[in-house]
Amino acid sequence: VAQVMMIDNTHVVVLRGTGAEMIPVPEMAAFSERFNFRFEAHEKGDANRSAHVERAVGYIETNFLPGRTFADWNDLNQQARNWCDQSNARYRRHLKARPTELYALERIHLRPLPLWIPEPYQIHHRTVDVEGYVALDTNRYSVPGDWIGRPVQVRETQDRLEIETGREPTVVHSRVIEPCQKRSTLPEHRPPRGQGKKRQKGSREEKALEQKAPELSNYVAQLKQRGRKQTTFALRQLLRMVCEYPRQPLLQAVQRAAHYGLYDLDRLERMVLRCIASDYFLLGPEDNGNDNDPGDDS
Repeated sequence: VAQVMMIDNTHVVVLRGTGAEMIPVPEMAAFSERFNFRFEAHEKGDANRSAHVERAVGYIETNFLPGRTFADWNDLNQQARNWCDQSNARYRRHLKARPTELYALERIHLRPLPLWIPEPYQIHHRTVDVEGYVALDTNRYSVPGDWIGRPVQVRETQDRLEIETGREPTVVHSRVIEPCQKRSTLPEHRPPRGQGKKRQKGSREEKALEQKAPELSNYVAQLKQRGRKQTTFALRQLLRMVCEYPRQPLLQAVQRAAHYGLYDLDRLERMVLRCIASDYFLLGPEDNGNDNDPGDDS
């Protein structure tokens, strides 16, 4: 890098003042300090120096850009680099040399760049939307589905975005430079249909029924398909019956209900109660079949 970077009085660099009294903005002052050079602005009204800077810009606009098309910014930068190499390798009459040859002579007077240059970045704070995307400059970047609603930190660099929650692994996207309302979706965040996260097979009630009464597995399978009640409520009621009623009468009632295609658990419970009424309930003397009341003197 050269010791002095001559600029016009652009407000990208200039905080206030012109020429020798120019004071750069703090970010540009830190930038020049890191790379060991200083900014100098030409004096106001120095048309020759100003024209010398702007003529190079005009040369690029009239020689590089016309007639070219670019797939994206990376393609533009690569074409520009190739064009500069070709242009600097040509002989220039006003210089009486090739720019590449002059650069080789001037390089010994330049200062070396630091061995390590930290990558500039910006930090943004966002919340994952209901579709599993993070929005930045009208573009949207995908994250895992279980991040929906979480606050995330987005580290924006020149060519990529790093999205993190602080707990899960960082999600890295290629940065979309232009604000064009584009979606960037990583394949692992939207798996093909049928290959996503599998639902847990069987509810807690169904697993409990498999452990306590494996004989009812066929009836449970039919109950899930043909039962009138919501599946979880039906399985919960059947599990209660398994825990409360004797096993043999319950199995007999279930076998009979399955034979007739009966999957109304309220009726099934009445069948179970009818089976155990005479065996498990103590009835009073008036229900023993004796029509005479012991308390009747007649």
